[in-house]
Amino acid sequence: MTLKTNLHTHTRRCRHAADQDDRAWVEAAIAAGVETLGFSDHCPWQRADPAPPPGFRSGVRMDPEEIPDYFGSLLALREEYKDRIRILIGFEVEHLPRRIAGQDALFAPWPVDYLICGQHFLGDGSDEWNGNWVGAPSDDESRLADYVDRCLEAMESGRYLYLAHPDVIDYTGPTPVYERHMSRLCGWLAAHDSPVEVNLLGISGHRHYPRENFLRLAADCGCKAVLGVDAHDPARLLDPAPEAEARAMCARAGLPVVEPL
Repeated sequence: MTLKTNLHTHTRRCRHAADQDDRAWVEAAIAAGVETLGFSDHCPWQRADPAPPPGFRSGVRMDPEEIPDYFGSLLALREEYKDRIRILIGFEVEHLPRRIAGQDALFAPWPVDYLICGQHFLGDGSDEWNGNWVGAPSDDESRLADYVDRCLEAMESGRYLYLAHPDVIDYTGPTPVYERHMSRLCGWLAAHDSPVEVNLLGISGHRHYPRENFLRLAADCGCKAVLGVDAHDPARLLDPAPEAEARAMCARAGLPVVEPL
């Protein structure tokens, strides 16, 4: 890989990544030539307002009780590999205002290096157990507008290093409507020199994102891009093909690629 920094890396704790030790991601990153590896596993939510159904356990994020193991393991690896790679420890977080105070209390004892915003759900978070994630196809303009509003609120808060997979929202309605709302988001990001992530998992997984029309819109608004491997398996750090395709997509769109740090 030519990518020197990847800040979008998951671990087995999120329950939808490879069941491998954290060391496997570090070794793969070193083999790939990555110089800075940031872990950003999905943030655990407080089991609070609103309460999930009885017996519910998320299949997309760690439990709060796993945070000590997360930091303990990664801090030990940071020390062990300090002469070979820079390791940062963060989280990928949904911006859900009613949960922020609890989330901050959860993070307070730990040395969190950064947060990235990955807005998979809207509302108060109950979308997770209702199966209503933003990547489900929909032609509902109000849902698209809600997504953009939430992403803008997140980035305006100053809490997040960048916005992960901003084009994860799968709006299937008229293109002018999509562009009108997403230009609000891209315009703000450009004005604040905040990059858009081109998500390599979307490419390797043949998902609906990254979207060429979104990348062109981002370029027209003056945005820059960062590449995020979104590695749920160490092997993803060793596969150069998605990075090459992402760079080609950005070149076609006229969207400059920068390092996130």
